[in-house]
Amino acid sequence: MLDGLTAKAAGALPLYAVRADGYAAFLDGLPASSAGFLRATGFGAKAGEYALLPGPEGLAGAVVGLAPDGSPWAFGGLARGLPSGTAWRLAPGPQDAVSATLGWALGAYRPGRHKAAGLAPAMLEIPEGAAEAVMMAEAICAARDLINAPAADLGPAELAGAVATLAARHGGTCTIVEGEDLAREFPAVAAVGGGSPRAPQVAMLHWSGADDGPLIVLCGKGVCFDSGGLHLKPPAGMLRMKKDMGGAAVVLAAAEMVMRSALPVRLLVLVGAVENAISGTAMRPMDVLRTRKGLRVEVGNTDAEGRLVLCDLLAYAAEQSPAVIFDCATLTGAARTALGPDLPALFCNDDALAAQFLAAGAAVHDPMWRLPLHAGYESWLDSPFADLSNVAQKPMAGAVIAALFLRRFVPAGIPWAHLDLYAWNDSTRPGRPEGGEAQCARSLYAIIVKICRVSPEAAGG
Repeated sequence: MLDGLTAKAAGALPLYAVRADGYAAFLDGLPASSAGFLRATGFGAKAGEYALLPGPEGLAGAVVGLAPDGSPWAFGGLARGLPSGTAWRLAPGPQDAVSATLGWALGAYRPGRHKAAGLAPAMLEIPEGAAEAVMMAEAICAARDLINAPAADLGPAELAGAVATLAARHGGTCTIVEGEDLAREFPAVAAVGGGSPRAPQVAMLHWSGADDGPLIVLCGKGVCFDSGGLHLKPPAGMLRMKKDMGGAAVVLAAAEMVMRSALPVRLLVLVGAVENAISGTAMRPMDVLRTRKGLRVEVGNTDAEGRLVLCDLLAYAAEQSPAVIFDCATLTGAARTALGPDLPALFCNDDALAAQFLAAGAAVHDPMWRLPLHAGYESWLDSPFADLSNVAQKPMAGAVIAALFLRRFVPAGIPWAHLDLYAWNDSTRPGRPEGGEAQCARSLYAIIVKICRVSPEAAGG
C-alpha cells in the first residue's frame, strides 16, 4: 500500500471538500459552532486551503477548498499537512474521488532509500471508484524512486534490471542488448556509454494486451549520470544529473499504467541505459559515429548525448511498423529556458496527434506545450565531415534543433511525438515533493487510452 492510503480505518474523520462558490451554502449546513469557527479563522475555501474542525473530544473533521478546474493538487498538501497518523474519509461532496486520491497519494510520497521516514503521513481511506488513482500513483511513485536514486545505486545495469522486473511483473518479456550485440545493433548508444566502466545496455520490453491491437512504442532516454563527457559540465550543471534518466522513468511509469489497465494494445518500451562518463574510451569531439539507421553523425558536443541514445532507439522503433512512437527525455536546457520546469516541450510530426496529446494532458492536469519542428533550421545540423552533426553551431533554438535531429531517424508517415522534459521538482509543492517527477506519464497513458478507442487501421497499425 502506498504511503498515505489505507483500507477502511476505524475512527476515520470526515474530510469535506467545498468549492469557493458553494462555500456559503456549505457553512449553512454545518453546526453553528463549526461554521462560526471557520468564519472566525478566515477560511475562504481557496484551492488547496484546508482547516481543521474542532469537536467536543478533539477533532471533528476537516475541510479543504477545491480547485475550479478539478486539479488533484488541491488535495496534494493534506497527507503531510493534516495531523500525523490520523485517518480520514472523503465526505459526500463535489470532489472527484480519483483526483482526490491521486493528489493525496502523490503528496504523501517521500524518498526513503537513504533517509529516515520521519513523521507518518495522515491516511486517507481509499474511496470507491478510485482504483485507477491508486494505480497511477503507484506507477508515478516508482518512477520518482528511480529518478531520486543516486547514480552510485542506479547505473545502466540496474536501470535495465528495472525494465526486466516490470516486464516480469505484468506478463511481458524483456530483452537486454549489450556487449558486441549492442555495438552492432545500437552503435550510437554504445558510443555514448563507451567511456564508463558500467557498460551501456538497451532494454526492450514487449507486452500485448491484444494480438490485433495497435503497436505503441515508448522510447526513454536512460542516461544514469551525465558528466557531459569530454565537454565536461561545470559543477552546478552536474548537480542533478542523476535525473538524466528521467525520460526512461517516465515511459516505464506510463507502461505500467497501460499494462495494469490491460489496454488492448501491443506495447514496446525501449530504454537506452548508459552513463556519459570520461575515460580514454569516451567519445571525443569531432568523432564521427555510426547509427543504427546508417546515418553518420559528427559529435559536435559530447554533452548532447541524449539525442544520440534516442536516435538508435527511434530507428529500431520505426522498423517495427508502429501505430505511433513516443519518446521522453531530459534533453535540453533550452526547453527549460523557454517553458520553465513545469511545462515539458512537445514536438510532433502529426498535427492531429499533437492536438489529441495536448488535450489529453490538459484533461488530466499533466500539461505540456507544443514547440515547432521548424524546417528552416534543418541546415543548422549540416556537417562537412558527416551526414549531420549532433548540435548546431548557432547558440539558439536548442530544443528545436534537438527535435529536428531526432526527426531524421523517424520516417515520414509514422506519427511521432517527442517530449523534452525536466523530470524534477525544484521545491516541494502540494502533491509534488522536491525531487524526481514523472512528468507527462499520465498524459501518455491518457493518449494511449484514446488511441485504443480507434481501430488499428485508423491508428496506423
